[in-house]
Amino acid sequence: MVGYDPDSPGVVLSPEEAALAGSAAGMVTRALISPLDVIKIRFQLQIEQVSWRSRQGKYWGLWQATRCIMTEEGLPAFWKGHIPAQLLSVCYGAVQFASFEALTELVHKKTSYKSQTPGVHFICGGLAACSATVACQPLDTLRTRFAAQGEPKMYRNLRHAVATMFRTEGPFTFYRGLTPTLVAVFPYAGMQFFFYNILKKRLEPQDTKSKGGLHSLISGSCAGVISKTITYPFDLIKKRLQVGGFEEARMKFGQVQTYHGFADCVVRIGREEGPRGFFKGLSPSLLKAALSTGFTFFWYEFFINAIVSLKSS
Repeated sequence: MVGYDPDSPGVVLSPEEAALAGSAAGMVTRALISPLDVIKIRFQLQIEQVSWRSRQGKYWGLWQATRCIMTEEGLPAFWKGHIPAQLLSVCYGAVQFASFEALTELVHKKTSYKSQTPGVHFICGGLAACSATVACQPLDTLRTRFAAQGEPKMYRNLRHAVATMFRTEGPFTFYRGLTPTLVAVFPYAGMQFFFYNILKKRLEPQDTKSKGGLHSLISGSCAGVISKTITYPFDLIKKRLQVGGFEEARMKFGQVQTYHGFADCVVRIGREEGPRGFFKGLSPSLLKAALSTGFTFFWYEFFINAIVSLKSS
């Protein structure tokens, strides 16, 4: 059950319960998909073409990148930045799902629209994600910096990273890339909830009530792939902007570029790297999106059902 359901008055969630289930779902999912996230970020930040044919840059394929990171940095490298990433997932999941449940309930009670329609889920999902993004953007920036740095490390730990960034770049550095993030996150999250709503209803018989499980996993995975493909360029631009002022730690990975805002980043990627430059890292990103979105909805419904069972026992 995702979103306020007037047909199930006995299982209406409080904001605290939705936040708890959302944060738990985010925490479990993050631990599972972290390696793909690290590889995706490395691809997104590479200026040279990501192609096994040309092999110009440091990374030119999913398996090659995996072997390269493993050889040079060891297995723990796939969980670089895991602490800020986990904080991000817990915070983001709590704010997003609590906001989504509250918004769908508000729509149902204050308007003539039904809360379980795909259109309502698109709008409420987008607004909930924007709220979560603003609240968690500093953690996302920290996660990106940690995943992007090689050896030797520029930041020793989370405290050192926060102190160094604040002292050398100022407080606004934690919100680098916020504009493309907000531009992308509304349709991305909106489409996730939109397609999840449609696919879940198609997979389930009309006379049954969902208990999560395989249907949630499949519906979430498909919704994640569709949404990520459409909005991917904005995610890449965000990552490029987030590592501005971080050029020293990126030298060993190849060419380094500094961008002066959203528009400059778009123009220079298009001119210097071509249209395909906006889709660097798409393959691991789609795999990650399928697993991440599928697991997020799966675990969210799992924890919701556990909370409901505890309340009724």
